[in-house]
Amino acid sequence: MKPLTLFLLMLLALPAAAQVQPVTLADVVQMAKEQSVAARQAVTGQRTSFWKYRSFLSDFRPQLSLDGSVPRFTRAYVEVPQPDGTIDFKRVSNNNSLLSLSLSQNIPLTGGSVFVQQELQRFDDLMGRRTLYNGVPFAIGIRQPLFRFNAMKWDRRIEPLRYQEGNQQLFESLEKAALDATGYYFELLVAQVNLQIAEKNLSNNDTLYKIALHKRDLGRISQNDLLQLQLSVLTARKDLASARRNAAVASLQLKSFIGYRDGRSLDLTVPTRIPDVQVDLDKALREAANNRPAAIAFRRRQLEADRDVEKARKENGLNASLDAAFGLSNRGSQLDDVYVRPQDREFVEVTFTMPLLTWGRAQARTETAKANQQLVVQAVEQDKLTFEQEVYTQVTLLQMLKQQVTLADEADRIAQERYRIAQERFILGDLSVTDLGIATQDKDRARRDAILALRDYWQAHAKLRLITLYDFERNEKIQY
Repeated sequence: MKPLTLFLLMLLALPAAAQVQPVTLADVVQMAKEQSVAARQAVTGQRTSFWKYRSFLSDFRPQLSLDGSVPRFTRAYVEVPQPDGTIDFKRVSNNNSLLSLSLSQNIPLTGGSVFVQQELQRFDDLMGRRTLYNGVPFAIGIRQPLFRFNAMKWDRRIEPLRYQEGNQQLFESLEKAALDATGYYFELLVAQVNLQIAEKNLSNNDTLYKIALHKRDLGRISQNDLLQLQLSVLTARKDLASARRNAAVASLQLKSFIGYRDGRSLDLTVPTRIPDVQVDLDKALREAANNRPAAIAFRRRQLEADRDVEKARKENGLNASLDAAFGLSNRGSQLDDVYVRPQDREFVEVTFTMPLLTWGRAQARTETAKANQQLVVQAVEQDKLTFEQEVYTQVTLLQMLKQQVTLADEADRIAQERYRIAQERFILGDLSVTDLGIATQDKDRARRDAILALRDYWQAHAKLRLITLYDFERNEKIQY
């Protein structure tokens, strides 16, 4: 072949080669964790959990606020009681502005809060052209519920668990994306292997049919066997068309899930390397209990049930509140008058509500909360058993599937060698068409079984990572 012709053929071959992207299982899993819709949703969920927790923490830090009504203008006729008990309507025009600066701090231990405050009020009588000031230069006080449910105490125990659960949920969601990506990967890999089998079978059957035509001319093959080989060629063409369609659908599903935007086709490699990992059941159970959000949710659900019982008890009895404040106040026609020799200002108030006759409502609410608490305890116990059983099953299954991969690989090797020998025997005229067809079927079945065994193993491997959030290959917790 001339050099120029060879160069042109190489150029023509380049675009076709560039349209194929070799991809491994690790590549697909990494893309799923980084750019799939499921991964982005997981990150968004974790970010939401983070800001909710930040909002919760801010409730236990000092709060500085400025409140006011500036201006508060009124021009109207108002009702004015007269000394003789009658009512007269007087026209007024005034501006009554108020500013209040306060610093408050919640007290989680008691459920109350303390505050420090300043107030300034200005009243302008626009008709009488007079201005008055009233103010509180300094005030300190407390607002304290008595005999009531303390939500802050329970929130301090529950919200950190909810935040930790949200963080672990991110890891679990990413591992779930990896598991789903593994499934899509092997769906495409099986489709591509079927396509390769179909292409190879068509090529082999076509070659064997041509050889059979030559044998017919020599009188060494029956017409029935020749027709059977011709039928095999037609069947192989039909299988090839079906395999191409299935491969295209599987490729689209995988690309869509992992967010693959490249226009090139994916050429998947067979992940034949099996990690040499011995998973200890006790360690798997321990890591699952420490890492999975479901295990954290067990504790959170029990705390929430205990909280609801206490809430039902305390909100069905005596509810009281104490509001007390001490400070200084003054008034005057000038702003400075408010701060010159201010007078004492005290305020104390206790409000209460005591149910006297509820027709059993208080007891019913308490008993309902207790019953729900028992249901939660029972549900958590059952979920723990299911949780542990899932880990046990997955560890056992992984070891079994590892053996299945070895056996399926050996069976595939033997079937391929047997088919090669069957081809040679048929060409030499020492094997019937029927026996050749059986060898072909066994060869194809063994190849598919080998790929399916790999699929089952790698899905089990990904599932074990998911339900333990632990990397047994690296012997470390899964972090991102």
